[in-house]
Amino acid sequence: MARILVVEDEPGVLSVLTKLLRGEGYDVTPAPGGDKAQDILKKETFDLLISDVRMSPVDGMELLKYVRQAYPQMGVIMMTAYGSVQMAVDAMKQGAFDYVTKPFKVDELLLTVQRAVEYNSIVAENVQLKAELAGRSRFENIVAESASMRAVCEMIEKVAPSDTTVLIRGDSGTGKELVAKAIHAYSNRKAKAFVPINCAALPEHLLESELFGHVKGAFTGAAGDKEGLFEVASGGTLFLDEIGSMPLGIQGKLLRALQEKEIRAVGGTKTVKVDVRLLAASNERLESLIEKGTFREDLYYRLSVIPIEIAPLRERKDDILPMAYHILRREYGTSKQLPELDPEVQLVLERYSWPGNVRELENALRHACTFARENRITLDVLPAKIVQAVEMGHGMADPGGAPGEFKIQSLKGYLRNEEKEYLARVLEHLHGDKDKAAQLLKVSLATLYRKLPEPTD
Repeated sequence: MARILVVEDEPGVLSVLTKLLRGEGYDVTPAPGGDKAQDILKKETFDLLISDVRMSPVDGMELLKYVRQAYPQMGVIMMTAYGSVQMAVDAMKQGAFDYVTKPFKVDELLLTVQRAVEYNSIVAENVQLKAELAGRSRFENIVAESASMRAVCEMIEKVAPSDTTVLIRGDSGTGKELVAKAIHAYSNRKAKAFVPINCAALPEHLLESELFGHVKGAFTGAAGDKEGLFEVASGGTLFLDEIGSMPLGIQGKLLRALQEKEIRAVGGTKTVKVDVRLLAASNERLESLIEKGTFREDLYYRLSVIPIEIAPLRERKDDILPMAYHILRREYGTSKQLPELDPEVQLVLERYSWPGNVRELENALRHACTFARENRITLDVLPAKIVQAVEMGHGMADPGGAPGEFKIQSLKGYLRNEEKEYLARVLEHLHGDKDKAAQLLKVSLATLYRKLPEPTD
């Protein structure tokens, strides 16, 4: 039984609404004003709020704002006796499910309430399902909605418990180190250190010293003995990022360390046994480097016992919006409400090619958050080059031009046209059933009517 809070400062109307809804089997709590409703909401939870707009001292719009912040999953229906379409539209922009005008028709009101309750139930089930799925996700910071990333997660689950060497391949910014950290975190070595090093960041003599250590006097500046990362990571995991950049001279020493499980410090004479699981990553195809003579073939086969390939973001569109919300949650923390992404922004994010992959998406969203207004991310706060790239890539055909010519129009205009075409296709599929269409599209019937193309004579 759905619980409904009815808020109305006219006693007669409040009494009628309460009796009407209770007669339909709803659990109804009446509140004679917005201030009383806030007091009730601090103590009880409801599935639906039905509120008049014009009240004092707390009006319906203020109450709506309070509910959206405190109880974002609660459905809200607004009532207005003034026939103010703009006020109703404003209420829906702020998150109301729908509105009715007074004096209302009983059948219309009951149908709107029924749809709101059903919608709220679907939302609640969806939230619960997502929470359950998130709870089952074992890999922190890895978003895996696409089939390719789900396959990566399956590989992580299979290889993590072993000590097998893994080679992770992916373009820059795809999250190779996140995969390496996940493998370590769910391995038997998780209690020990995860030690990463970027092989492209150091010259040859410093990289060798970092990996294997050195003894005092081994080279100019070696004022004392230094432990290498192989020793630091002993018992744990050593992650060699951008291994394709490793000089050939060090590759031979690395191969020996992997085969013999021992190392010798630069300038030293003694060997030291080490127990390290090695994970490596590259943004280049090592096979190509072998052909060029810059990478050892025997080392490649030693590293690629289990290869994991991470597809670029442009090839896993299903991950883009979930990844965007994941990044926003990380930026805003758990205590703040996430900003709303305009539909136009969502389409741009999905259609941009993301040459910089996840790292570029992170930077774009940080830029947008910096300039966002009213907790809303709009096209004008995205980096201009991203919006322009999508606009240029999706020019609409010019009806008045010659075949093959294209006319560049505003992105908003293009998206409006595309939205109308999609709505027309949905209605055609549902044989014109607008109630069913609104339910499946998860918008109110009023919103659907506003978005439909104007009828032509």
